[in-house]
Amino acid sequence: NVFRKLLSHGEKEKDDVLSLEEILAKSSEKKPPQAVGTLQRTGKAKLRALREAMYHSTEHGHVDITIDIRSLGVPWTLHTWLESLRTCFLQHRRPLIQGLLKDFSCIQEEEYTAELITHGLPLMFQILHASKNEVISQLSVIFSQCYGPFPIPKLTEIRRKQTSRLDPHFLNNKEMSDVTFLVEEKPFYAHKVLLFTASARFKSLLQNRPAAENTYIEISHVKYNIFQLVMQYLYCGGTESLHIMNTEIMELLSAAKFFQLEALQRHCEIICSKNIAVETCVDIYKHAKVRGNGNKPTYTVQNVF
Repeated sequence: NVFRKLLSHGEKEKDDVLSLEEILAKSSEKKPPQAVGTLQRTGKAKLRALREAMYHSTEHGHVDITIDIRSLGVPWTLHTWLESLRTCFLQHRRPLIQGLLKDFSCIQEEEYTAELITHGLPLMFQILHASKNEVISQLSVIFSQCYGPFPIPKLTEIRRKQTSRLDPHFLNNKEMSDVTFLVEEKPFYAHKVLLFTASARFKSLLQNRPAAENTYIEISHVKYNIFQLVMQYLYCGGTESLHIMNTEIMELLSAAKFFQLEALQRHCEIICSKNIAVETCVDIYKHAKVRGNGNKPTYTVQNVF
């Protein structure tokens, strides 16, 4: 109330001055250049004062004063907008939150700083989690605006020629095998000549195996059916022959990353990207963040919004 009275008092004084100028202007239709410059300087000084008042009211949580100053035409800065939004969210002031979200488009792109990423987006996701209907629609517009008008880049298959390849007939065939893996307490037969050049991970597993004959290389964190798909990919020389179920794709992706098979990993990422939906996006995103799967977290968020 005090702030509004001060503003109205200033406006009354300004009206009085303008009325006097109008009386004096009867003798001259044109104002002297010096008088025009003085008025411009007064306007700039007032704008600076209002901007400073807007900043301090925001910092101290007086969001009503901030909104009043904004209504006078004082532009938002990213900082004042974010802090006002935070205050309204903490005070559960839904109507003001909606008004602030609508006003986001008034913020100049030059104002977009690291603060928008480090503080703004986490805050808006908090609001998204606690809101519905109109607020969600407004937030989706902001997220889309932040991403920009560019199409989501597509993931493409990685075509890599394998240096070694065996006939699929030898897949898990004890005949002529010279290395055995133990997966879920079951043996899986393989051949060094293929695995040694397949990836750095397989090379390390073969080099560090016990020297004694008939020893197994134990794989403890991969299911048998998933390990079989990995081996099928290696023996067949690509992903064309793979038949991957939706329930297997996430585990196969993790296995491909562990065994450092980039082409298989990318193939799994492409399948995941095609399966992204409202029902699956959260699980895919969480799995990608935990496993550190490079492109998938970004691609998931871009597809959702």
